[in-house]
Amino acid sequence: MQRRYVTVDVFTDRAFGGNQLAVVLDAAGLSTQQMQAIATEFNYSETTFVLPPRDKANDAEVRIFTPVLEIAFAGHPNVGTAFVLASMMKEPKPRLSFEEKAGLVPVDIVREQGRVIRTELTAPQPLARYAPLSPAEAASCISLDADDIKTDNHAPHVVTVGNAFLVMELHSREALKRARPDAAAYGKLLPRDGARSVWFYTRDVPAAEAPCDRQARMFMRGASGINEDPATGSATVAAAALFADLDPISDGELKLTVGQGFDMGRPSILQTRVVKQDGKIVSAHVGGASVQMMEGTFRLAGQG
Repeated sequence: MQRRYVTVDVFTDRAFGGNQLAVVLDAAGLSTQQMQAIATEFNYSETTFVLPPRDKANDAEVRIFTPVLEIAFAGHPNVGTAFVLASMMKEPKPRLSFEEKAGLVPVDIVREQGRVIRTELTAPQPLARYAPLSPAEAASCISLDADDIKTDNHAPHVVTVGNAFLVMELHSREALKRARPDAAAYGKLLPRDGARSVWFYTRDVPAAEAPCDRQARMFMRGASGINEDPATGSATVAAAALFADLDPISDGELKLTVGQGFDMGRPSILQTRVVKQDGKIVSAHVGGASVQMMEGTFRLAGQG
């Protein structure tokens, strides 16, 4: 059978920016091994497979694969998949619900004049924080020195709201730009507490990169070694939850605009908000724009 797919650039409002995503729309009947092979063939940071929901109250089951493994939850795959499905709907809905291995992921749809302009996910799990790492060992996996790591706000450590990342803050935009993965140190440090990737950021954002409040980068293990990701929604929303948890505010909504991918020529803008009540995080969200790029079909050999 012919299976449809759409590719989108996520967390951008212009073509050839943001993070690439392939969405396979007719995934029913594919085995896990076939999904993994298809994701490896696309070779984007993630590919999603849309299946009928197990519970008819939801809109779809969504499985997410990197080129090397299936993951329980991710940010730009949800934001981009919701954009694709919402754009195809004849009867618009304000929210889609996706069944995923990390839990139920709601994605809100924002439209203007009938066109989808933005989608925003709600993280499926509460914030979890693990034991801190020393600045020296955290810095080693991105080829920096301990002095480049800023610990005034928090030590480097693994955090998750559905997908775990090692998160660390750098003193300067210059250090962010200078970072490079060190395969030996990276392999010695990760995986750790479920984290296979490192997301690092700075508050030292030049005026030319406004409206970003933070600039970030992310290294992950891919099919050809350690790769850089241009936009990582699941890491960004986990970090936003961490920042909110550290903030003394007891009640309110904390918002941030985070830039990523600027140093690799695929600028991405991720918008986060975290809601707190009585000193506790009620919900964490990340969203942004998407742009459709390509669409087509494929047929696997032996499947008619």
